[in-house]
Amino acid sequence: MRMPLHLQRPAAASSLNSYVILNPNANSGRTARLRSAMQSALVARGLTDNLLITQSATEASQMLNALPAGSRVIAMGGDGTVQNLLPSLVAGAHTLGLISMGSGNDTARALGVHKLGWQAALDHALNGTATPIDLGEAAFIDEQHGGERRILFISSLTAGFDSAVNLRALNGPRWLSGMPRYLWATLGELLALRCWPLHVTVDGETLHQGPALFASTLNTRSFGGGMPAMPHAQIDDARLNLLLAGEIGLGEILNLLPRLLVGWHLEQAKVNHTHFADMQIDSGLALPLAADGEYLGETRSLHVAIRPAALPVVRYAI
Repeated sequence: MRMPLHLQRPAAASSLNSYVILNPNANSGRTARLRSAMQSALVARGLTDNLLITQSATEASQMLNALPAGSRVIAMGGDGTVQNLLPSLVAGAHTLGLISMGSGNDTARALGVHKLGWQAALDHALNGTATPIDLGEAAFIDEQHGGERRILFISSLTAGFDSAVNLRALNGPRWLSGMPRYLWATLGELLALRCWPLHVTVDGETLHQGPALFASTLNTRSFGGGMPAMPHAQIDDARLNLLLAGEIGLGEILNLLPRLLVGWHLEQAKVNHTHFADMQIDSGLALPLAADGEYLGETRSLHVAIRPAALPVVRYAI
């Protein structure tokens, strides 16, 4: 049973040391419409100078790096917004609160806040109790620019077909959002269907060697705007979850996709799923990657590991 927001007990140091970060360009510019209303809401709560306006991910990181350690940072945005902030949030030992404003919002779903209006979400983010959740960490060799890159992710890291879909979705029509946008991109990517030769090692044991359509890592139950890819995933169990599809033809994919939409795909032939703490993927071809809906590029060597209890977050109590 949910406790009413106005009755929830505030967490220590959750008021004056709290900041809202707003990018007016986020969510196709729709976030900008709340700038004045958010400023007024914060002033009414005694937080006169606690709205941070940023124009880019780089500027947002610089702002977070300048905050007092252990601040409560309330992000207005979606999965991509949070993913860009993760390094600075972790480095500053900050707590994350979230006002769901993105197109996919799988992180918000995992935190239980995706259905809250922005005012209720703000009150909850300011006053709710914080608990730690896991993050994923990926290290890969960048095929385009060379050298190793390291990134943190909170919801998902996709490799293969899903990432190609992700790139197409990012470049898709603005009038589509959430799962409809993802489905539109999926149908487009089916026209260029391909598999990648993968050697996948999970916690030191070979799980798969051969062609694969995708190998997606999930920390949350859903990705792609609410698609229940891992219905039993937990965001605080010190494990990541792997969903791997082997060599699948068009007919098999068309049978798989409707089941994926409702979480009935895990028992399908050629679909493998497991949980892990450490994974290595080597590919004979350049493999497209995306993290939390943000396209990363391509690689032939990918290492993924769990970062247990790495980030305090404000979740909606159930």
